Amino acid sequence: MSAPRQGSLGRLMALLVIAALSLQLYFLLRVALMIFLDPQSTTFERSEAWRLAITPRPLVWQQSWVDYGAISANLKRAVIASEDAGFTEHSGVEWDALEKAWERNQRAEAAVDRVNERVAKQDAGRGRPAPQARAAKVVGGSTISQQLAKNLFLGGERSLVRKAQELVLTWELEAVLGKRRILEIYLNSVEWGEGVFGAEAASRHYFHVGAAALSVPQAAQLAVMLPAPKRFEKHLGSPYVIGHASTVAARMGGVELP
Repeated sequence: MSAPRQGSLGRLMALLVIAALSLQLYFLLRVALMIFLDPQSTTFERSEAWRLAITPRPLVWQQSWVDYGAISANLKRAVIASEDAGFTEHSGVEWDALEKAWERNQRAEAAVDRVNERVAKQDAGRGRPAPQARAAKVVGGSTISQQLAKNLFLGGERSLVRKAQELVLTWELEAVLGKRRILEIYLNSVEWGEGVFGAEAASRHYFHVGAAALSVPQAAQLAVMLPAPKRFEKHLGSPYVIGHASTVAARMGGVELP
């Protein structure tokens, strides 16, 4: 390789490194501001707001920020028990859970690939066009801190680069904000249904009380909704939700709050 070409490649690499570091500094500054300022919205909220705004029947956005002390301890314990039992102990990432989720996803993808290959061969033998390939269900292993990092700053795409950025952001949140502030922001910004964001809006939408007044059963039901709020919002009183809420309620007594 000629010297001019080596020089150009070196400058390009230097620019890429500078751009990457600048992006991390930008994220770090935004995280630092959250020590004093409540975030007005998250990347996920903005994408949902845009999606809902262009639907044929736009919904009324429901969200109201409340301070940490105005959120029932029942809800805090229920969410930790349901979503991230080691929240107060880990440094932001549960590596064992992440590894297990990765292994489950790999097995699921392999199984779906086998099914797609078999179906494609059968249809090819019958002269039919190949059907649309099925997708494997992705299993997450994310902590509350990781979920907040993703919702605050990242889009919904799945890639190794995005996952790496999520881990960096998680470390920044843990190092700068601490557990109490992370939980406060998470509970005020997480989705609890179509156009319903945050603990206060969810409490009033489903139970007609403020977030400070949630009982143990009510808090447990809201916690059970979190993995798939749009699916559960129409079935809050279903046997599945009630049964899982009972399990969450039984675990709440052992939860330590930040």
